[in-house]
Amino acid sequence: MFFPLSKLIFFLITPSNFLILITSAGLFLLLVGRLRRTALNFVLVGTIGLAAAGFTPLAAWLALPLENRFPQFVDDGEPVTGIIVLGGGVETGLTVDRRQIGMNDAGERQVAMADLARRYPASRVVFSGGSGSLSGDRISEAEVISRYADVLGLPRTRLILEDRSRNTRENAAFTADKIQPKAGERWLLVTSAWHMPRAIGCFRKAGIAVIAYPVDYRTGGVADAARFNSFASTGLLLLDLVAKEWVGLLAYRLTSYIDEGFPSPSGGSPSL
Repeated sequence: MFFPLSKLIFFLITPSNFLILITSAGLFLLLVGRLRRTALNFVLVGTIGLAAAGFTPLAAWLALPLENRFPQFVDDGEPVTGIIVLGGGVETGLTVDRRQIGMNDAGERQVAMADLARRYPASRVVFSGGSGSLSGDRISEAEVISRYADVLGLPRTRLILEDRSRNTRENAAFTADKIQPKAGERWLLVTSAWHMPRAIGCFRKAGIAVIAYPVDYRTGGVADAARFNSFASTGLLLLDLVAKEWVGLLAYRLTSYIDEGFPSPSGGSPSL
């Protein structure tokens, strides 16, 4: 129930969707001649909101705390037990339709997976990603990775594929079932920098001590907090992404899917 409900809620509260719906509602009220003042307010709020969200650094202000929460990984020479890569970067529908692997803006997750598999030849390589389709009629991201492992330069014999998860909580829980982590093991967790706090919180909850390996940055750093966008679509795309992530953090904390409101590098380690 949580999964389809979250899809509906995120659709309604996604900033660009919400602002367009508000504007459309105002235009409709004007068209039918009802509640003229309310209608004008709706149009004004929606129009100004779209412009502000698209052109101003608002999205960067919300993205930077997420992306800077966990530092980039620095190899300290210690052995790495395994590499866990979260799905979200594979376009399963496009892959099936065009019969070649399709990736979206989070494709750096797969690039990092191939690179880390090469750099740590003794480590286990886990990919966690099911199907995000509500009807379940699409193949899983894990299946795509399996089919195109050679294209990505991945060692097929080392791949451990988790293909049931539909959200971050399930990524962590189902991966824990697969790998059965032991005390003292070092696992790298690869996901987008803006998604890392929630992901870390879920894996800690599932009992896996992971080390953050953030990729797929959407900001260049603090300088972006004062940089305006040349295209409104740039700001709206980022705002939709990070607004969903902040709401996801709140929802996961309220449902006890994570134990910290905003997981940090110094957060408590899971008990193994």
